[in-house]
Amino acid sequence: MTNRITKKLVTFRNPFTLGRNEEEWPAGNYTIETEEEPLDSVSLRGFRRIRTTMIVRSFTGRSGVTRFVEIDPSDLDAALADDREGIERAENEG
Repeated sequence: MTNRITKKLVTFRNPFTLGRNEEEWPAGNYTIETEEEPLDSVSLRGFRRIRTTMIVRSFTGRSGVTRFVEIDPSDLDAALADDREGIERAENEG
């Protein structure tokens, strides 16, 4: 069996950080790619996550630079939750 790769697009409306990494990423759309390998089981079809990668595209002038940053999915979930809370807080205050 071959590994499977799934992709999803996430949107941040505010700048964010992931986990303990101090690098701040700008608001925008990010492609998240997850690679999983099949489990060795005859009776059950399942997969185990190998890695989750955030694809970061930045454009400077005419050339684009793409970075592939390996991330922890729980850090991504926490950052997305913080982003949603920030949006809701701003809407309630405004």
